[in-house]
Amino acid sequence: MQIEIKTLENGSAGMAELPEALFGAIPRKDIMARVVQWQQSKRRAGTHKIKGMGEVRGTTKKPYKQKGTGSARQGSLRAPQFRGGGVVHGPVVRSHEYDLPKKIRRLGLISALSQKLADGKLVVLDTINGPTKTRDLQAKLNALGWKSALVVDRDIDVGFALASRNIIGIDLLPTVGANVYDILRHDVLAITTAGLEGLKERLA
Repeated sequence: MQIEIKTLENGSAGMAELPEALFGAIPRKDIMARVVQWQQSKRRAGTHKIKGMGEVRGTTKKPYKQKGTGSARQGSLRAPQFRGGGVVHGPVVRSHEYDLPKKIRRLGLISALSQKLADGKLVVLDTINGPTKTRDLQAKLNALGWKSALVVDRDIDVGFALASRNIIGIDLLPTVGANVYDILRHDVLAITTAGLEGLKERLA
C-alpha cells in the first residue's frame, strides 16, 4: 500500500510503500492490551514493603500468662491485632515482571501500527533533520497540527531530540524502542523513511 511522504514543513516528498503484513493487519485489541499490561508490569518498581510480625520493633515477651486472666490468649504484643504490631500478608519487595511470547509482542506491535494507519493517524516523514531550536520546531508542529505525537527514527537525531525535549506531548524513539504502549498513548505516529526501513527489518 502507498502512503504520501510528508516533510516537517507540511509539504510532499513523494510516496512510500507500506508492507501489507505490517500495516494492513486486522488490529487485535486483546493482543495490544496484553502487551501493554506486560510493559506496565515490567515498569513497576516493586519496592513496596510493609513490616511483618517478625520485623516490627517490640518485645517478644509473653504479655501475660496463658490461663486465668479472663482474656484471650496472647503470645506477643507484636501480633497484628495490637497497635504497632506487624501486618499479615503485607506487600514485600518483588518483581512484577513476567514472560510474554515473542510472537505475541510482535503481533501487538503490528496491531498498533495497523490501528494508527486505519485511524488515519500514521504519518511518514522524509527526515527530521533540520530544526535544532525548540521555538522553530514548535512552529513546525503547530503548522502540522500535532499536539501529541511519537516520532520513530532509525537512530536518535541529536538536534531533533534537543529541540523536542521541552515540548509536551512530543516524544522521540529509535526503531528498536518502538513499542505498543507509546504508540497507543500518542495521537499521531510519525515514522521517518529510515525508521520505516528499520521497522521492516525488525519485524521481518
